[in-house]
Amino acid sequence: MGRIMIFTGKGGVGKTSVAASHALKAAKEGKKTLIVSTDMAHNLSDLFQKALGKEPVEVYPKLEALEIDPNYEMERHYGTIKNAFQKMMFNMENVASQMEEMEDITVIPGFEELFSLIKIQEMNETGAYDLIVVDCAPTGETLSLLKFPELFSWYMEKLFPIGKVGIKLFRPISKKMFKIEMPDNKAMNDIEVLYIQLSKLQQMLRDRESCSIRLVTIPEKMVVEETKRNYMYLNLYNFNVDGVFINRIIPEEVQEDFFKAWKAIQAHHIEELEEIFQGIPIYKIRWYDKDIVGIEGLEKVVEESLKDKDLLKVLEVKQNEIFEKTNEGYSLSLYIPFAKKEGLDLVETTTDLVIKVGNFKRNIPLPLVLRKYQVGKAKWQEDQLIIFFEERSEA
Repeated sequence: MGRIMIFTGKGGVGKTSVAASHALKAAKEGKKTLIVSTDMAHNLSDLFQKALGKEPVEVYPKLEALEIDPNYEMERHYGTIKNAFQKMMFNMENVASQMEEMEDITVIPGFEELFSLIKIQEMNETGAYDLIVVDCAPTGETLSLLKFPELFSWYMEKLFPIGKVGIKLFRPISKKMFKIEMPDNKAMNDIEVLYIQLSKLQQMLRDRESCSIRLVTIPEKMVVEETKRNYMYLNLYNFNVDGVFINRIIPEEVQEDFFKAWKAIQAHHIEELEEIFQGIPIYKIRWYDKDIVGIEGLEKVVEESLKDKDLLKVLEVKQNEIFEKTNEGYSLSLYIPFAKKEGLDLVETTTDLVIKVGNFKRNIPLPLVLRKYQVGKAKWQEDQLIIFFEERSEA
């Protein structure tokens, strides 16, 4: 399996051109490269000026491009699951209010986008590519996509803890008494395969030796604020961010009076980004007076802004989720930069920790060793939420 780069950022900041420039650089260095778009508003075909389909198409020697259709991928591999889940979820939503852990059940029917990631994983497992570059949708959609494998795995564990034999016995009872239609045997087989795929997918996304996420931003106030939130949430879900790319910087040679105030504003926000993301490699990409289109346009970006010989490596590895043994029990440290103490919420269940930050929530399954422990206290310290576990007192 090869290297994976995932590019994300606010809509309109130039993610696609930055991602494609990385892909072109890799191909020019002799690496077999695939650039993939998971954004339903695909524009790789416009960028490369070539029609793209549901399978990779060569756009340059050693460089292929793919615009993923998640519905096509889902129907092709797991055709029985969608109908089974839709039937089951429709009925379960009617009783969800009685089940605390089903709070977010309504998100599951929209799981089609998950198959974009599964397609990427499958392409990676073939070993055909040295590098896969992923051009993601705007920030909010990307966060929803990246957190979904863990979330969906969590739901599958909750919904199918009794296995296929239990489901078979429970199916007639559930339909008659609870009006819930459980998946048939074919769907259960597909669900079992999907569960295994999700486990592999999570390992791929969190493999800090090969997979990293890169933030694309521009020096404007609203975009800088969203970039900070994006970085916070990516850390909450334990992803490795190894680079920040500040795009569309007006170059020094532009001296017209019209641009002076604009350049001063950009300089202020560039300084802010450099201060915020200290310790993370930052790259600056100049503004071009023409749209970046075609190989020739991408070559300009590579030659002028992406010269770093180590650019395609994992540039930064930060451990943002650490379990440790303490004198009293265990501790869990979560790195959540830019979060506010008053905006954090922590809930403990029998098997999980539920961390809420703003509008996002993550369920962290507790290791088996911690099942006999409980949260004793928690503290906020230098962008870290530190949770301490102590042995449960005997009732």
